[in-house]
Amino acid sequence: MRFSAARNNFTRFASSGGDDRRSLGRAMSHYVGSSSGGARTAAARMGSARGAGSRLLGFLSDAVARGGTQALRALNLGALAGRPIEEIFLGLADYVCPDGGSIDEGIAREAFIETITDLAGAGITDFDGLTAEQMQTVFELYATNAIEARLCNDIGAKIVTLPGDTREAKRVQAQLHDFIRRGVADALTTARAAVAALTPDRVLNFVGRIYEQAFGILQIMGDVEAAGA
Repeated sequence: MRFSAARNNFTRFASSGGDDRRSLGRAMSHYVGSSSGGARTAAARMGSARGAGSRLLGFLSDAVARGGTQALRALNLGALAGRPIEEIFLGLADYVCPDGGSIDEGIAREAFIETITDLAGAGITDFDGLTAEQMQTVFELYATNAIEARLCNDIGAKIVTLPGDTREAKRVQAQLHDFIRRGVADALTTARAAVAALTPDRVLNFVGRIYEQAFGILQIMGDVEAAGA
C-alpha cells in the first residue's frame, strides 16, 4: 500500500489524458516523499540502474578523453569501432547492464535499450566525435529512462497507458517523461563542474548524487504543480 497515494494520483492524471497536472504533481511528490521515504532513499532504490549509469558514464568519459576506438578496445570491444552508434551501444549492453534476471536488473537494461532508441532524436550519431556535452546528454537520457522505468514498475506498469485513445496515452507518457527529464537535467546542470572533473573512482558516487538530487528536484517540482503554480 506504500505506493497507493502516488498510484491514485497517477491514475487521475492518466485518466485526464494529461490535462490534470496537479494530479501529476501530487503523484510525483507522494512517490518521492511518502512512498520512497525521501530523495536519498529513492536514489538508493535505483539499485542496478545506479551501477549501470556509472559504467555508462565511465565509458563515455573515457571515449571523450581518449577517443571512441581506445575506449572500446579497453573493454575488448574493438571490433565495434567504426560501426553505427546504435550498434556500438547494443554491443555495450552486456557491459553496462548485465542481465541477471532480477526485476531490478531488468529495469536497468530496459532503460539502456530505451536510451539507444533515443540517440538519433537527440542528434547523437557520431560516436568517434562524441563531445562532453553529448556525453552528458546520453547520461541524462539514461537516468531519465531509469527513473521512469523504476517509477512505472513501482506504481503499476500500465498506469500511463490508461486512456483508451492512443494519442492521449502517448501524451500522458510524453508528459511524464518530460517531467522526469527536467528534474534530471536540472540536477546535472548544478553538477556541471563535477562532470568535467570525473575520475573512475568518483563515478559511482557522482551517479548516486545525481539520482538523489534529481529525486529532490522532482519532489519540489511536484509540489509546485500540485499547488497549481
